Amino acid sequence: MLKSTVPNLQYLKQSTKHGRVHRLRPSLMAKTAPLKRVIPDPPPPSITAASIVRPVYVGLTASLRKPHESAECQLVALDPTVFHHPIRRDILHLCINHYRDSLRQGSANTRTRGEVRGSGRKIRPQKGSGRARLGDAQSPMLRGGGVAFGPKPRDFSTKLPRKVIQMGMRVALSSKVLEQNLGVMKTMDWPNGKTKYLSHKISSLGLKNTLFITGEDEVPTMLQRAIRNIPLVGVTTSREVNIHELLKWPRVMLDAKAVDFFEQSLGKPYASVDDTPVQEAISRL
Repeated sequence: MLKSTVPNLQYLKQSTKHGRVHRLRPSLMAKTAPLKRVIPDPPPPSITAASIVRPVYVGLTASLRKPHESAECQLVALDPTVFHHPIRRDILHLCINHYRDSLRQGSANTRTRGEVRGSGRKIRPQKGSGRARLGDAQSPMLRGGGVAFGPKPRDFSTKLPRKVIQMGMRVALSSKVLEQNLGVMKTMDWPNGKTKYLSHKISSLGLKNTLFITGEDEVPTMLQRAIRNIPLVGVTTSREVNIHELLKWPRVMLDAKAVDFFEQSLGKPYASVDDTPVQEAISRL
C-alpha cells in the first residue's frame, strides 16, 4: 500500500506559531519510489512507415526512330522520392526568383555630379542677386547636371541553398507527373539532320509543345540539327535543364538515361511496398 504524499498539517500549524513557516523535514516527505514509465524502442528508421512508399508508374512512349512500336502496355517505375514529392509552391517561388535574378544584367548606370563634365566654378555669388543660391553647373537641381542616387552597375544574383534547389527540381518533376504531362522513352537517337522527317514524327506522336531532355553529356548532333528549326519544340540535357524550363514547357519528355540521372542525383533511400524483407521486419514488430 502506497503511503500518503500529503504533508503533516499539524507540523505546519506548530511551525507558524512564531510567525514563520519552516520547511518540511526530509523525514516527513513521502518515501515512495517514483513510477517508471516504460517506453518501447522505436523501430529502425529503415522500416518505418514514412520510408515505405509506392513507386510511380508512367506509360512508356514510343521512341522517335520507331514511332509505330507498341508501347501502350509498357510501364516505367519511377523513384517516388523524385517524381512523387509533395507540391511546394513556396519552394518553386524561391527557385524561380533565384533563376530570374541571375538573368538580370545590372548594367544601368547614371553619372553623379562628380562624373558630369564641366567646370566647378560657382554660377553666381552667394548673396546680392536675390535669387536662389547655386553652386556649380553639375548640381542635380539643374538641367544637364548629375543624378542624385541614380542606378549604378550591380549584381542582382541571389544565393539559394543547394538542397532547396534540389527540392525545387523534385517538385517541378512531380508536378509534371501529377498533371500527366511527363513522358519517358527509351532513347532519343535520330539518324539524320533532316527537319522535315523529324517534324512529321513528332506530329504523329502528338509531342508538340514538348521539351525533350536527354541524359547524354551533350545533345546528339543529328538530333540538335534536325530539331532546332521546329517551332514549339526544344531539346536539352539533364545536366543543363533548370526549374524554370521544366515549369515553362507544357510537356516534358525524358529518355532512360535522363531518368537515371535524376534518380541518382535527386533520389533518397526508400523502401518499396513490394520488398519482402521489409514486410517481414514490420510483421515482427
